[in-house]
Order: sequence, then structure tokens, then C-alpha cells
Amino acid sequence: MPQQSLPTHARVVIVGGGVMGVGLAYHLAHEGWGGDTVLLEKAELTSGSTWHAAGQITHSTSSFGLGKCVDYNIGLYSGKLEAETGQAVTWHGCGSFRLAYTEDEMDWLRHTLSVGTALGFNIELVGPERIAELHPFYNLEGVLGALHTPDDGHVDPTNVTMAMAAGARQKGVRIFRHTRATNITQAANGEWVVETEKGTITCEHVVNAGGTYARQMGEWSGLQLPMTSMTHHYFVTEPVPEFQSLDRELPVIRDDRKVSGYIRMEQKRGLIGIYEKTNPNAVWIDECPWDHENWLFDADYDRVMPWLEESLNRMPIFANLGIQRAVHGTISHPPDGNPLIGPAPGVRNYWCCCGTQIGIGWGPGLTRELARWMVHGAADISMREFDPRGFGAYATKDWQVVKAKEDYCLRHEIPFPHFNRLAGRPVKPSPLYERLKEKGAVYEEVYGHERPRWFARGIEQRDHYGFGRTPVHEMVATECAAVRTAAGIMDISAFAKVEVSGPDAGALLNRLTANRLPQRVGGIALTHMLNRRGRIELETTVVKLEQDRYYLVCAAFFEQRLLDHLTVHRGTAEITVRNLSTDWAALALNGPRARDILAACTDADLSNAHFKWLTAQQITVAGHSLWAMRMSYAGELGWELHIPRDHALAVYDALWAAGEGHGLTDYGSFAMNALRMEKAFKGAGELTNEVTLAEADVLRFARTDKAYLGRDKTLNAGNLPWVCAYLEIEPDGRFDGNGGEAVRLNGQVIGSTASVAYGHTVGKILAFAYVKPQVNVPGTEVEVIIAGQPRKGRILGAPAYDPDNARPRTDLQAEPVR
Repeated sequence: MPQQSLPTHARVVIVGGGVMGVGLAYHLAHEGWGGDTVLLEKAELTSGSTWHAAGQITHSTSSFGLGKCVDYNIGLYSGKLEAETGQAVTWHGCGSFRLAYTEDEMDWLRHTLSVGTALGFNIELVGPERIAELHPFYNLEGVLGALHTPDDGHVDPTNVTMAMAAGARQKGVRIFRHTRATNITQAANGEWVVETEKGTITCEHVVNAGGTYARQMGEWSGLQLPMTSMTHHYFVTEPVPEFQSLDRELPVIRDDRKVSGYIRMEQKRGLIGIYEKTNPNAVWIDECPWDHENWLFDADYDRVMPWLEESLNRMPIFANLGIQRAVHGTISHPPDGNPLIGPAPGVRNYWCCCGTQIGIGWGPGLTRELARWMVHGAADISMREFDPRGFGAYATKDWQVVKAKEDYCLRHEIPFPHFNRLAGRPVKPSPLYERLKEKGAVYEEVYGHERPRWFARGIEQRDHYGFGRTPVHEMVATECAAVRTAAGIMDISAFAKVEVSGPDAGALLNRLTANRLPQRVGGIALTHMLNRRGRIELETTVVKLEQDRYYLVCAAFFEQRLLDHLTVHRGTAEITVRNLSTDWAALALNGPRARDILAACTDADLSNAHFKWLTAQQITVAGHSLWAMRMSYAGELGWELHIPRDHALAVYDALWAAGEGHGLTDYGSFAMNALRMEKAFKGAGELTNEVTLAEADVLRFARTDKAYLGRDKTLNAGNLPWVCAYLEIEPDGRFDGNGGEAVRLNGQVIGSTASVAYGHTVGKILAFAYVKPQVNVPGTEVEVIIAGQPRKGRILGAPAYDPDNARPRTDLQAEPVR
């Protein structure tokens, strides 16, 4: 049958026919957009990175969101897709092991076990005897244990993609092969114009699913999409004599330490995949050649030889066999390893579906969520870690390559909590960077900014990693104690800072925020912006600087999301938006001595009568004009000071000089997190696109007497599937939890933790958890699975610290906490 002619218009045009592009077409069709979707592929479907994928998929992931995707994908591959389409998928449900040789690796597996338990996976932690029983050929010398995931397996990448293509076509999607896109531009009316070798299509939504071509495709539209093509090897051996008589397929082995990769059966042969940890290879840095189809590079044995040799030591039955096939192909690596799934920054209706390291393992689940996002306005899992707007202009091409190489080398390393990726930094140091570094600051990167995590006092100035407590625990305890008993100062310059002004500024913000805007100049309001499904886009503090001028402050990674949200919904509003995130710095000064310290540096009256709680004033500190905001994320008497960048260091130095006699101490984000947990202040882990204001239990910040985007959906959510609970957990002195842990009641899983931290002031582990609504009753006793062990927990009805919120409002010298 001749291929149909290219249409001139469509609602959606997807460019790229690998597992990601086809997966999105399939899921858009299932969301009702099948007849309005066109997919373009320059060659044959799967002829890019998809065709040479090894095709493994596993439940052993510590990412809660990816875990949901993986579980969906395995269900799709193991029966649903073939039953729906009639197209063979070739699923091998052989199960898998992830091995551990060290206690740190065992801790990782224990945490993954808890996450998997929360998600309802078939998952268990086993010893060497069970591994040997199911896989008698692997050399288990030094192995302490493994995570066994019996429902895992591998699948033929081409068959999966072709089956989803068949399912998409059945629901009306039109797929055009041998139709290369040559340009993507946006028309004056906001529509997208996709030029191809066979004609031009105008569409409402365009999707970049270009795989190794995605970055250069983005450049057509003036976009900088950060990803780099890295090459990866796997090898297929000659037939293995010991495999010939097996009546079952051996489980896949993931050996992160010795092999830095995976080993499995490929029919009756062996397959060895390696992610070498030195000298990773980046290719096509400027441009991927357009004529490359089903492309492979020659094997580079020198680069992978140490790990290849060790794989033969681990599988001795391979040692005397030859390599029958070497597959050396490209994989896209974004800077942090997370795929780019969602809206491109700065434009409307340009969607990214690219930058995916593990397309077979992650792709269908992620594309299902992207389809929901496009059609309904929000995905059903948190997409924060995949959002393409998580990178700014700092993500230059050279920086992308540095970070992609780093990510490749980390592919089979332990994903420690708070793992700090150091390559290519600093990018956007604050004015205080060198001063605080000299004082022991250990930094983290957030949206390119360097932010202090904690300060080294008597220990090595570096990150100390572990799933349990590390020496950093005591450093954070010191910082928390200073804030509670004296005063602490923190560089919070990384916060996104945006000014919105103009005659329509108030009206626009009023219809985008759930809370009442501040009515008086100097007023402060905490509020949320929602999407049309009533889910949370972001939380922001709004300060009214003048009658038609507002200042918005939110978490650093929301910077581009906030800018885009304002742009997309501004309509004809007469406003000016200024991004001050880099031009302005900010300091947080908190603690019972904060007023004394600040008063020594300013002539402003800081008493309650003249400087009320949740108000802002323009004052002069150490001779420099700045905005002082009386608010405290730590739950103490305090101010945030927002300062033009060039004056920040002078203000800090003056405050430090005034504060030394009052016990002023530097603190970082780890202490900030522990302090906010003691106050039951919700943060990024709780406020995601998955939840409405009711589910997040923040309806007190929503108004019923005004109209705003998402209002009816969030106020009339009906029966809630879950709600955010606040709980304390019995400590054991070693493991406090890291988020994602299963919460149980009477032996049944009823939810999972979102954020966990040890409250040093109250001596308790504190957590937010999304649980079934009927469980969220103060006093209810639950179990939380931490490091593989059940721990007693109890639902709390009030903050563990200062439940009446008296301390931030105080006008008198607060008594130190004893």
C-alpha cells in the first residue's frame, strides 16, 4: 500500500521514530488524540539508538517516579501490548539480581527494597546461596547479597516499538517514514511550522523525540536542550555450551562494582554490557550526521578491557569463548542522567521527549506521563526530575559534554542520597562563594547556583556519603542548635527572584495564585500557582513592593517554570517581568538574637510595632539599601535580606561582625531542611504536580472567594486518593530515612514518605508521607520501613517544635532553647 500524503495541518507532530517518539504517539492515542497526531521519522522506525539497545528493564530503582514507570512498562511488555495489538513483543521474564559487595551497597539495596515495597513490587533481598541457586555460573566471591526482582526481564527493542506503532495506528496516528524534518519554527500566531523533505506541516504542538539528533533539532528553534551522545559497548559471545541444555533463562546480573554493567543470556549465548569508569567517549558534539542509520562504531577494546576481563572472571564459562558480536552505539546523556520530558524552556507547546539513557526501561512510562501532561495539563507522577526547564543558559555545549561524561561514569555507581556531582563547577557562584568556602562551606548546585549544604568544623571539607548517618550529622546538629539558641546566617542567593510590574500585574497574579495577594505595600503572602488540573505548579512568596510592583521568590529549580507560567497565562496583560535571580543575592538571618544583630547594622526600627511579622521594608544595612522581609523558614525570629549582588558581601561581613558576640553561626541547606521539618513546613518533596492543594494539606493557603487557574479542580477534588501526613519515627541512632520509604498499617502498605529528616532540636525523626486519608489521624501508630527494617511511627497533629508559632512573632528577647 502506498504511503499516504503528508498533511498540511495536525494538532501534534512528533519528530523521531524511536521508542520515545513512538511511545508518545501510542499514549497520545490512548489519551484521545490519536486522530490528531502525526509522527515523522527520517528513516525506518527504530533506526537510531533504539535498534541496538540491549533491552533490559528492572524494578530495582530507588526513584519513586521511575519505579512507577518501570512497573507500568513491565506490565506492558509482558502481555498487555501484544494482547492489544497482535504484534509479537518477545518478552523474556527471567528476573534479575543486583549484587552488593560492600555494606554501602547493601544499604542501597535495603533502601531500594523499601521503595519497591511502597510501590508494591515483587522484590526481595537475598544472600549468596539464593543467587547461586538461581544462577549457578556466576562467581560470587566477595558478594554479600543481592536485590532479587523476579518480574524483571528483557525485551526486543524493535518488536516493542513496532507493537506500539501498530497500537498508535489502530487509534488513528499517522506515521510517515523516510520523511526527514529539516526545520522547526514558530509562527507569529504561536503555531509550529515543521518543514520536511516532503512538505510542511503546521501544528499546535511539536515534540522533539530526535534521540541523538534532539539537541541540534532544538537549535532550529533557538533552544538549548542539554544532552550529549556517549558511546556504550555490549558484547555477545559465541554459543555457551553450559546454556544449551538449560530449560529456563538465567536471571540478568547487574554487577555495578566488578563489571560496571550487566551480564545475561542472549538466546544460548552470553551478553556483557559495560559502562567503563574512565575515559568515557563523547561523539557528535556539534552535529550527528543525518545519513547515519542503524549506525555502530568499531569496538574500542582498550577502553573497556579491565571490565571485560573482570566479566570473564565473574562468568568463567565465558572465558574460553570468542566474541561473536560487538555492539558499540550511542546513547543520549543529559547533564544529570535524567531524561528531558516536558515543556521546552521559554516557549509554548514545544515538548521534549528526548535525552533518555534507558529508552526501553523508562520510555513507555515516561511517554504515558508526557501524553497526560500534553492532553490534560499535568502528569500523574512528579515530573520535576525530568523537567527540561531544570537547566538554564549556563548549560553551554562545553559544559554539557563535561557533565555527560561525569554521568556516564556514574551510571553504575551507588546513588547515595544527596550525591554531589562536582564536574564543571562552579557555574554561578554567589558573591559570598569564596568567603564561605574559606569558612568550610561544602556546596551543592541548584539550577547552576552554588549553595552551602553544611560547614566543615573539625572534619574534612568534602561530602561524606552514606544511606545512614555520616559525620555530617553532627555538623548539622551544631548549625541547628545555633539557629534555635542564638542566630544563624545562610546564603540563600540561589532562590529564584522575579519582579512583576505594570498596570495589570496585580490582576494577573491574582488569577494565577490560590491565596489572597498582599493588599498593602510591604505585605507578604505565601501562595501556590496551579495548573488547569488543580495540581501544584509551584509554591512562591509574593511581596508587594509598590502598588503595581510585586516580587516573587521561590525555589531555584522553579525559576524557568515560574517565568513560563507567567508568559503562557499573561494574555494581553500589560506587565513587565524581570528575572533578578542572578542580579540579586539574599541572606537569611534567623534565631532569638537575630533582631540584636540586625539592629547593630541598621537605623531601621525592627520592633513588632514598626516591623510586623510577614511584612517587608526597604531599609539600609551597613550603608546599603536592600529589602528586608520578616519571615523565617526556620521558624524563629528572623529576616530575609534581598540585596543587589554587588553589595551582598559587604552586608554579610557587617552582620557577621555584629553577630560574633551573639553566637552567630553559618548554616546550610541541610540544617534548613531539618529546621523546616521541625516546623512542619512543606517543601519541594511534598508540593509536586501529582497533588492538589487538598491532597498536600495546604488548603489554608487557598481562597474560596476569588477565581484563579485550577480553582475548581483543587477545591472540589472529591474523594482524595491520598493526603500528606506529618509523622514522627522512632530513631535507631544510625538510619533516619531518605524519602520514598514504605509506610504500613497493620502490615499493609498505606503510603510512602516524601521527605525525612532528623529534628535535632526535638530529638526525633520527622517525615511527611502521602498516605490513605483515613490514616491521617493524630495519634495513629504506623510502621515505616527504613533500611529494610520496620520502625515505629506516629501521626502528629501539630509541628514538633513551637506548635503555636510564637517564636517568629516575638517582640521580646526570646529565651534560648534549653
